[in-house]
Amino acid sequence: MTKLETVELRSRDARVVLAPERGGMVTRFEVAKASVLYLDDATLVDQTKNVRGGNPILFPSPGPLTDKKFTWHGKSGALEQHGFARNRPWRVVSSRGGEAVLELTSDDVTRSRFPWDFRVTFRHVLDGARLRIEQRFENKSADPMPFATGFHPYFHVADADKARTKIPTRATRGWDNVAKKEVTIAAPIDLTQKEVDLHLYDHNANEACIERADGHRVVVRGSREYERWVVWTQAGKDFVCLEPWTAPADALNRDADLIVLGRDEARELFVEIELL
Repeated sequence: MTKLETVELRSRDARVVLAPERGGMVTRFEVAKASVLYLDDATLVDQTKNVRGGNPILFPSPGPLTDKKFTWHGKSGALEQHGFARNRPWRVVSSRGGEAVLELTSDDVTRSRFPWDFRVTFRHVLDGARLRIEQRFENKSADPMPFATGFHPYFHVADADKARTKIPTRATRGWDNVAKKEVTIAAPIDLTQKEVDLHLYDHNANEACIERADGHRVVVRGSREYERWVVWTQAGKDFVCLEPWTAPADALNRDADLIVLGRDEARELFVEIELL
């Protein structure tokens, strides 16, 4: 088996590992040798599987599409859940110390699913116990390009600690993707259920956090576009996902909260993950 290419960032307090071949994703984030992120190593090295762990990138549409297809202003495509960025190889533009830049550009494979040309550039900066991911999305097509994006971070939370782990939120309504119905959000969110898959409608902030049983907080914050939040976990697994999205699932069909770029237009966003 060919060894997986990795890029490592270091600060005085922390270490981050990126896997360009595996969707350009952050696979590990450690602070004082303690894991902030969960990772199933077997899924990382098996390229026939989606990686279960780390911080997968969701582009050009987070969540599932109806029948895995979309039509937007006369253009059509087909995408698996969460898009293709997490399964495409990214190019390392630069890497030095606590910073690395990775890039994904359109090709024949992406155009067959999403009929636009694009360039996506992520700059990762590790500063102490904070990882900042600066994102630049560019439309290289003649026609306007719609997209939504997000991240799917698997935060390391021992299954035995879930009853004492909290996710504070002001949300009062949400979509329960297990029960397939709209629900009232009850605080605190019960993370001990067999499966939690909650899409929060009205968290109304671009910051959220996980209050861990050890007293630390994992804070996720982003630019103003990141106001959609998803909470996901499964019983028996040592992770809780707290996912920032720019739009709801099926956004390309619903034309909901999409970012639309004109020819040669770009949009810059950011997401930070910090252990406090």
